[in-house]
Amino acid sequence: MQSITQNIQIVPLDQYVLFCTLLFSIGVTGVLIKRNALVIFMSVELMLNSINLLMVAFSVYHNDPAGQIFVFFIMVVSAAEVAVGLALVVMVFRHTHSIDINFLNRLKW
Repeated sequence: MQSITQNIQIVPLDQYVLFCTLLFSIGVTGVLIKRNALVIFMSVELMLNSINLLMVAFSVYHNDPAGQIFVFFIMVVSAAEVAVGLALVVMVFRHTHSIDINFLNRLKW
């Protein structure tokens, strides 16, 4: 009798690479096309999370937990980046009443 773990199909690594490439491409497109600061932050987070997913997939594939530990530290730094970035967006909004990044040219000296 086969065990349950032998019956579970494992997703191949190339599908993880393809999926993470798609997510990263969506994030890059959002950064390059959108002018809203919040959407840009969300796109950067999407790119970071796609890299995290790929790092975890490679970590599981090679049976090495170091990649998963590294992902934990990336998520901590990412949370700090979001907190600082959103604080900057709030301060810019209070000053200019807009979060459009093209509007920030008026903040030059």
